[in-house]
Amino acid sequence: MAEIQLRNVSKRWGSFVGVDDFNLTIADEEFLVLLGPSGCGKTTTMRMIAGLEDVTEGTISIDGQVVNDLDPKDRDIAMVFQSYGLYPNMNVYENIRFPLKVRKVDADSHDERVKRAAAMVELEPFMHRKPAELSGGQRQRVALARAIVREPNVFLMDEPLSNLDAKLRVSTRAQIKNLSHELKVTTIYVTHDQIEAMTLADRVVVMKQGVVQQVGTPTEIYDRPANTFVAGFIGSPAMNLMEGTLQDGTFTGDRVSISGLNGPNGPVTLGFRAEDAHVGDDQGEISAPVYTMELLGDATMIAVRAGGAMVSVKAHKEFRAEIGDTVSLSVSPEICHLFDAQTGARIAAE
Repeated sequence: MAEIQLRNVSKRWGSFVGVDDFNLTIADEEFLVLLGPSGCGKTTTMRMIAGLEDVTEGTISIDGQVVNDLDPKDRDIAMVFQSYGLYPNMNVYENIRFPLKVRKVDADSHDERVKRAAAMVELEPFMHRKPAELSGGQRQRVALARAIVREPNVFLMDEPLSNLDAKLRVSTRAQIKNLSHELKVTTIYVTHDQIEAMTLADRVVVMKQGVVQQVGTPTEIYDRPANTFVAGFIGSPAMNLMEGTLQDGTFTGDRVSISGLNGPNGPVTLGFRAEDAHVGDDQGEISAPVYTMELLGDATMIAVRAGGAMVSVKAHKEFRAEIGDTVSLSVSPEICHLFDAQTGARIAAE
């Protein structure tokens, strides 16, 4: 078991900053997700924890021991990669067993540990197959079992689901969630997929250009995003963000007027979630022509152009409208978020 501490950790290549002043304590047994777009520094952070990248500044501690100068093999971690990293000449059993052989673990325990790890990811029927004879989902499960068999202090997972199709991602995600509950091992998981982050994490670290934007539980970052970047990155669809002016509690912009808000007078960015608003009567806060309509089965997604942005609202599944029809959208002040128009930072309610 291990607590991980990152103190003032930075990574630079010449003038390029990959990670800037990263500070975080990851609790023992916590499932932490590093989330952000490509190039945000999430994988670099994981690689520094693993020892695959040197730290330019700061310290990384695992279970109270500074590991900056330790080789990856001495950090008691197991990694699961996006590319699986399986040995094509070995069958499933030998791929799972390989870490035990390399670390010279007592051979008498190998069979039991391999079979236990394989059972956790439901691989028992495939133990004699080679990787080429497996599906993508099965290969990823072999990679998971190979990490499990090590019984490490820390699991590091680098976008392990990105090579899988949509259906396999859902089932494998559920398997990882269940494994984290069963194994109770500190886990750091890197992804650009916010749905993975929201469904798997105990806490999420949202990153942008090497800088941490927000750290919190999935509920915290969804309900109270720290800035417009987080608001626009988290959620499917992302939070609606509209530019306008707040004057005496009333937000006004192109085709929008919302009263009853608390904030400073002047330019602001207003945000709200698609599922929190609804298609209303002719007196709604937003009135605009339908830009597109998508049937989702359980709902109908309406999109209009207003406030200089595309605005989405979930309507009842039986709602229908033609592109170009004017619709009225009801947006109550209670569901709205206000952000500074210049910095994008969240404006606290007065």
